[in-house]
Amino acid sequence: MPESSSVPTEREQLLNRLATLAYRRGDFTLASGRKSEHYVNCKPVSLSGSGLALISRAMLMHVEADAVAVAGLTLGADPLVSGVAMAAADRGRDLDALIVRKEAKGHGTGAWLEGPLPATGALITVLEDVVTTGGSSLKAVRQLRDAGYKVNRVVTIVDREEGGDAAMTADDLELISLYKLSEIAAFTPA
Repeated sequence: MPESSSVPTEREQLLNRLATLAYRRGDFTLASGRKSEHYVNCKPVSLSGSGLALISRAMLMHVEADAVAVAGLTLGADPLVSGVAMAAADRGRDLDALIVRKEAKGHGTGAWLEGPLPATGALITVLEDVVTTGGSSLKAVRQLRDAGYKVNRVVTIVDREEGGDAAMTADDLELISLYKLSEIAAFTPA
């Protein structure tokens, strides 16, 4: 009798890609200046067409039903907001993408936000590639809230489990992560 083979789910496929292409164990200095034995760089996955498709479909499931846009701090969130907006369009949902600059544009309008701006008061979901302390996500949230938008949720690919969830809670935000660092670090490819 032939051995049955199971086809990995999209979640398993994405976990495999993150564990093999985005995760490294060693001695690293993070953007915060902290040392860590774990390093996660999602860009090799999020900047590949098939990887972005997996990420986008997974993230879209966690975008609030009444959100009119997704947004995130440049550079890590740039492919994510575009990919999720496109995944939404593929499903007949109107969802725009916004990029939050790290500092105001130094010319022209001096804008912090790029993309089709929704009406003041609209609900926006923030997307992030990796959350450590939550600083980047919170910077994006503050810019969006200062511009008059409502933000209740941050969706990240990876939560490094280093205080980001507590920081989000303190800022009245829900953090949803597709994966925890511990899950990626423990993953063994089949």
